[in-house]
Amino acid sequence: MYSELKLLCVNVAKHSALVVSDCISGFFPSPPVACFEFFSSLQMLLIPLSLALLSLFLCRRAHTVTVLFILTCALVYVTLLEETPQDTAYNTKRGIVASILVFLCFGVTQAKDGPFTRPHPAYWRFWLCVTVVYELFLIFILFQTVHDGRQFMKYIDPKLGVALPERDYGGNCLMYDPGNTTDPFHNIWDKMDGFVPAHFLGWYIKTLMIRDWWMCMIISVMFEFLEYSLEHQLPNFSECWWDHWIMDVLLCNGLGIYCGMKTLAWLSMKPYQWQGLWNIPTYKGKIKRIAFQFTPYSWVKFEWKPASTVQRWLAVLGIIFMFLLAELNTFYLKFVLWMPPEHYLVLLRLVFFVNVGGVAMREIYDFMDDPKFHKKLGQQAWLVAAITVTEFLIVVKYDPNTIMLPIPFFIMQCWFLGIVLIFTWTVWRRGKGGVWGWELGQS
Repeated sequence: MYSELKLLCVNVAKHSALVVSDCISGFFPSPPVACFEFFSSLQMLLIPLSLALLSLFLCRRAHTVTVLFILTCALVYVTLLEETPQDTAYNTKRGIVASILVFLCFGVTQAKDGPFTRPHPAYWRFWLCVTVVYELFLIFILFQTVHDGRQFMKYIDPKLGVALPERDYGGNCLMYDPGNTTDPFHNIWDKMDGFVPAHFLGWYIKTLMIRDWWMCMIISVMFEFLEYSLEHQLPNFSECWWDHWIMDVLLCNGLGIYCGMKTLAWLSMKPYQWQGLWNIPTYKGKIKRIAFQFTPYSWVKFEWKPASTVQRWLAVLGIIFMFLLAELNTFYLKFVLWMPPEHYLVLLRLVFFVNVGGVAMREIYDFMDDPKFHKKLGQQAWLVAAITVTEFLIVVKYDPNTIMLPIPFFIMQCWFLGIVLIFTWTVWRRGKGGVWGWELGQS
């Protein structure tokens, strides 16, 4: 069985090199010979790396020496057996990619484990290292001039670095347009783009992260209010009322939250068995065990209890604020860096947050729920917070004129009233003669 899996990994690695070469050919504009040499060396690295990952999946051992040996062999091959192309730009790009790969190999084998162990601890260590690389990339972009930062994106995709018009979702808001005899519901169909399933899937995953119906609904509704408040800055936020509250909050977000809560209920009641794969006698049982490898090893129900203490109340407010800021960064980043909404970098950022968000929320909850055992904020939560703040700082630096556009007076009144109500309720709860303590765990 291992030999068959080994052959499969070799074939996958060979095809992976070809796929990568087709997908990012624009990233490495170089002579054909140089491209062939690069992807040949990449293939030489992918084949043994795939075998190492297979061993990691089948066994819980870290295989630190094995990964080090494979990595050393790959570097020896590049140094002694490969002729270095006489292309400075190409060698710079390849050196950066190789440096990132070496760091990922180090992190997968040596980084500290997080709270999740399924499907494999190395998987979550990998995403932890990707988080570090992404934060370093953001810091690099932050230290560039606005022009250089936007033009640097051309090294990733030559089609970037060009100003793009922002799509306006507002305009004619009639759900039924009698003036259009051929298709009176054309306004609804125009809004049914790829973001509709993205809204549903996004809130389904966010519900699995937050594990609380009320917090999810509050964040969902609050973001629609943010879109109302900021539509004078980004035309993308200008939507019809039914697009805000019917399509987004009720249908897409609400259905995603409902399905997410149903999945959470199933996970909380699912019987957890820790029997090894090779100890299961039937093939059906083995297949079921492999499928369950992608479900949690154990289950922890999140009980945020925001009204129990002042610290928990302020922490929950901070979590909601960071969630909303990360959501806004999605729209503002693509606006200031001139990326179309359908660009693969926007999708990759969302995939990134899907993989790191759940770990970060678990670390935040552990830190809040048991501060005596978890004495410091988890590493993934720390990095996600740093990334969210850095993204916002990039937005502020690259387009301060848009950020500083004056907010309409009536919107400022609404936000001021909301902040005053939250502050008043917080002080009132604190002043009820010790009912709301400052210490975590104190009632």
